[in-house]
Amino acid sequence: MNEHRLLTSPSELQLLRQLAHKVGSDPLLTQGSTGNSSLKQDGVLWIKKSGTWMADALRDEIHVPLDLVTLRHCLRQGIEPRELYPRSSVETAMHAVLPHRVVLHVHCVSTIAWAVRSDAPIQLQRRLEGLPWHWIHYQASGLPLSRAVEHALRVRPGQNVFVLGNHGLVVAGEDVETVQDLLAEVNKRLVVIPRQSPAANYAALRELSRGTRWTLPNDDNMHSIGTDAVSQNILARGLLHPCQADIASCWMSGSSCSVLVDKLSKQRRNRFADPPFLIVKGSGVVVSRCIKPAQLALISGLVQVVQRLGESTPLHYLNESESAHVINHGASR
Repeated sequence: MNEHRLLTSPSELQLLRQLAHKVGSDPLLTQGSTGNSSLKQDGVLWIKKSGTWMADALRDEIHVPLDLVTLRHCLRQGIEPRELYPRSSVETAMHAVLPHRVVLHVHCVSTIAWAVRSDAPIQLQRRLEGLPWHWIHYQASGLPLSRAVEHALRVRPGQNVFVLGNHGLVVAGEDVETVQDLLAEVNKRLVVIPRQSPAANYAALRELSRGTRWTLPNDDNMHSIGTDAVSQNILARGLLHPCQADIASCWMSGSSCSVLVDKLSKQRRNRFADPPFLIVKGSGVVVSRCIKPAQLALISGLVQVVQRLGESTPLHYLNESESAHVINHGASR
């Protein structure tokens, strides 16, 4: 298919870009390249390219046009769309099976704070009452998630709000304005006030990182996972969210900190021996001077989620099989 010959209404696609930019610029809704947006028109699915940031929607061409007939044929054959369109979002299958013209998927931190709870369906029922919503138990991105969404629509047609267990939020509608209003309504209903954490020990962190490949992060809020015992206990128990597996970390405490930092600064770089950040218990966090912006965004988002969970919150962690799939998928990327 010649992508340059595909036509759509400039105003409508521009409205989608404006929404994507607005949502992508809010770290409480998306972090880095997470989340995706799409528009269906004239047999074409315009969907965010893999690895692009929605925040860049007004500056770069982040949406790629795909043929819907071909996509849906792939799905009927059980073929992952990215095998045919490698540049498309990992969630292309989900966008294709949804009948709505406009679809927006976000990693809203307040929604995720509800979606990682073991009692999420009960809690959400009260908060989303009156909205056409559906709970989707955790499914791996791609074909598994698209099939779960298809099943939900067969059971309850007409739904256009989907809370994805341990993952995020999907809102859909016939135009951009409807989707934007729906996102605002859901976000308002699910808002969670973050827990306050002890202040970071900046003097200790600066001393610890002096002369090493480590430095302090620009996001002061990130230090809470080093100073807040509740956050540390939650993260230590397992994976709550797929993005968590993309962030390798190392814990430090006591007098071993300086020795460990020195050792890590000299090690050969690899995903586990050379993590992008270190959690210093009681003091805060230091990050690699080579850390990627996407990694910083993911860490900040994870911290925001954990700050919205209590010590006694009943949590649903990914099981061994789900965790292994997420980790292996991240490693292959």
